[in-house]
Amino acid sequence: MWLKRLSIIAVVLALCVVALGAYTRLKDAGLGCPDWPGCYGHLVVPKSSEAVSNANAAYPERPLEAHKAWPEMIHRYFASTLGLVIFSILFLSFKARKSNPQLPIKTPLALAILVVFQGLLGMWTVTLGLFPTVVMAHLLGGFTTLCLLFLLAVRLHSSPDPVQNSGQGKPNMALRFGILGIFILAFQIALGGWTAANYAATVCSDLPICQSGWQQHVNFEEAFKFWGHGIDDYEYATHLGADAKITIHVAHRVGAIITTLYLGSLFIWLLTRNGISSTIRQAAVAALAVLVLQIALGITNVVMNLPLLVAVAHNGVAAILMMSLIFLNLSLYRSGGIKP
Repeated sequence: MWLKRLSIIAVVLALCVVALGAYTRLKDAGLGCPDWPGCYGHLVVPKSSEAVSNANAAYPERPLEAHKAWPEMIHRYFASTLGLVIFSILFLSFKARKSNPQLPIKTPLALAILVVFQGLLGMWTVTLGLFPTVVMAHLLGGFTTLCLLFLLAVRLHSSPDPVQNSGQGKPNMALRFGILGIFILAFQIALGGWTAANYAATVCSDLPICQSGWQQHVNFEEAFKFWGHGIDDYEYATHLGADAKITIHVAHRVGAIITTLYLGSLFIWLLTRNGISSTIRQAAVAALAVLVLQIALGITNVVMNLPLLVAVAHNGVAAILMMSLIFLNLSLYRSGGIKP
């Protein structure tokens, strides 16, 4: 069934788009093409000397740098392809529901709306000069798209067995804890996006929080000002002082500690309980393994001063951790949770 195949393809594509977006950001290539949706007025990065000369004349304030323009355009190609796949899924979902009314349609509709909004955020990211609030929103939109596609794929590939909810229709305690874990992880991902959008990823080089005396540099008002900067170019976050960047990074570090303690405790608690299904146990083991990998990548980023590939992996594994947590919650819901 093409709908099932496309759902898997879309998940893989969305994960690639998230990783490519992180790579583009970390390469400082977010403005590698100063226009949208093309690049200096072309569908591909200009190559000939004449095309390069024309591009530089059109944008004298931002001359062409091919090593930055290509990552940006490749990211756009993948994102555009993902958009086409999502609209194909929506079309096939409407068509398939004629013979199978049980097939989900709300999720494909939400994805189609979301991917259009993501396109607008991508455009505003460029036209507003990497405005941090838009950059973070674009990142969160990418994560949301990936998670909705993953949820759709799981639903399409799962057996239509009824939910065995032993709590008489009410969420059990384990499920409540799991849902709270999703919100905590989402908030931490947002903090990571805000850290990257404001070029604050390398301002703290010591573990576990920051350099000695960081408490004297806390400035939440400047660090979390989402509007009203009054400038046109936010590249390298020159509008922020050192204190604001330290505050942003410290918030991300503290969030990481809280997220690790909460999710780690949740996964271990589930594994030590009696009466859980093999599916829940396997999902908890997988999620715990991904969490450990994410911690290792985060520490490596600090110790090795943000190596590009490790930093990109840190973004990608965060997405995988969220998908693992979603699958765990879905398994808890379908199985009725932990039996006394």
